[in-house]
Amino acid sequence: MSAAITSSTATTDQRPGAEVVLRALKDQGVEVIFGYPGGAVLPIYDALFQQNAIRHILVRHEQAAVHAAEGYARSTGKVGVVLVTSGPGATNAVTGLVDALMDSIPVVCLTGQVPTHLIGNDAFQEADTTGITRPATKHNYLVKRSDDLAKTVHEAFYVARSGRPGPVVIDLPKDILIKPAPYVAAPTTEHRSYRPVTAPDPARIQEAVRLLKRSERPVIYTGGGVINAGPEASRLLAEFVHLTGMPCTNTLMGLGAFPASDPQFLGMLGMHGTYEANLAMHGCDVMLNVGARFDDRITGRLDAFSPNSKKIHADIDPSSINKNVEVQVPIIGDARQVLAALIECWKQDPTPVAKTEQLAWWKLIDEWREKKCLAYVQEGSIIKPQHAVRRLYELTRETGRDTFISTEVGQHQMWAAQYFGFEKPNRWMTSGGLGTMGYGLPAAMGVQIAHPDALCIDIAGEASILMNIQEMGTLAQYRLPVKVFILNNEYMGMVRQWQELLHGSRYSESYSEALPDFVKLADAFHAKGLRATSADQLDDVIKEMLAHPGPVIADICVAKDENCFPMIPSGAAHNEMIMGPDQEQNARSVTDEGKVLV
Repeated sequence: MSAAITSSTATTDQRPGAEVVLRALKDQGVEVIFGYPGGAVLPIYDALFQQNAIRHILVRHEQAAVHAAEGYARSTGKVGVVLVTSGPGATNAVTGLVDALMDSIPVVCLTGQVPTHLIGNDAFQEADTTGITRPATKHNYLVKRSDDLAKTVHEAFYVARSGRPGPVVIDLPKDILIKPAPYVAAPTTEHRSYRPVTAPDPARIQEAVRLLKRSERPVIYTGGGVINAGPEASRLLAEFVHLTGMPCTNTLMGLGAFPASDPQFLGMLGMHGTYEANLAMHGCDVMLNVGARFDDRITGRLDAFSPNSKKIHADIDPSSINKNVEVQVPIIGDARQVLAALIECWKQDPTPVAKTEQLAWWKLIDEWREKKCLAYVQEGSIIKPQHAVRRLYELTRETGRDTFISTEVGQHQMWAAQYFGFEKPNRWMTSGGLGTMGYGLPAAMGVQIAHPDALCIDIAGEASILMNIQEMGTLAQYRLPVKVFILNNEYMGMVRQWQELLHGSRYSESYSEALPDFVKLADAFHAKGLRATSADQLDDVIKEMLAHPGPVIADICVAKDENCFPMIPSGAAHNEMIMGPDQEQNARSVTDEGKVLV
């Protein structure tokens, strides 16, 4: 993609390239940059020092800078901005960039580069950043001409937030940042070559509505695309679900798009989704997918995924449609516009609804709900991890504060998704597609920067939190009151669970020996350290954590051998769930038509 944008006006004055970059960022509405300095980007840091419009947050690792920008972007709907140096600065950011790409998070990452005349000479701290990040980004640029600098920055923001959002890299040679460059204002017209389709085809909308109205066992399935489309999309989703009377389920990335407390919500779908959500997906006859990409953690075995349904797929990314699952009604468009069109068409379309059959479908779903697949028993002194998350949810609600949850990756992530109810969009930050350990702490940091008065909690595991534990120093420097809630079972829990269930309980390298004392570690990072070792201590520790005005690490010592259920083993179908040890294993008694065999 070239940097050619129409309707731009260049200023007659010339200024150093670093100042041009900052002016372009300011004009794009940037208020915060997450970064780490180095030689190749010192001109930008010098320019930052001489202005007050843009705040810089000094992280302790470049991967954390991208995760912090992701948290900022996901909680605000804005583009997150990262600034790192050349070579290792850029390569350290790659994990975060792939994470943002997989989860469709708009991020612009400015990377330093050696001077243009040294590119390709293996100069000090040189790396082929554009080559390395090509598969890790939505798009990337190497700026070799000063005249292209400002318009490249503007185009990068347009690409990052338009269509299916994603990360964009701008590689900036040091000489380009030093030499004078003209400033070009942001364009006022559409990009001439990249124009994502946002408005759905009315004929496809009508086809979808008629199919849904005639269905006997419908289900609405939504993902992160609804969150990315803004709060209005979530409001329209609720309106459409209530208008149709149909059940609704969310992917891991879509949690919060539909209120968890709504009676039409079936819970999360997929590998660790609820019994009722997975069996409804397996047994439905018409499925409406809005803003989800049919990834393997949702579909399970593809040839057994929703085997007797007609599928409607609405997505802003045309390449996602028919990529993994063949659909009968493809709809290309922005989730907000698709939902608005569906509502309008539903009201106008005269096709009668199959009310009797859909009532019978709800009766069947209610029978599945009676399974109470997320039920647990907290007894004795050992803390159940499910109980810890549920009490955290209940006690945060009592505070009345706007609460944002991030997670690391593993069992604790799934328990957070299952037991912490989300009523609003943009309150749930987790690494879905890439499954990046170390995501949660810097993501919470970015959220806290964006929402200084909010309650920001990272639900973590003792293994994942150590991946980016150095960001506790960033919390201390900027006085960010992030709370880290560790479910400490001394194992890489999800690895241990798979080893138990699929590898004959051979726990190869999944036990974390020589863990730090997290209370002392918190103290070393100028934070509050707390610990609960028994169930009767749990509530007091949570309350103290929530009341403390600064950052906290709460070490919650939970049952070491607890597994996360329900679980669809990799490569299995939705009606082949493994249930908890106290529940009857009867998921297989559900036929492909969604009927329960007696």
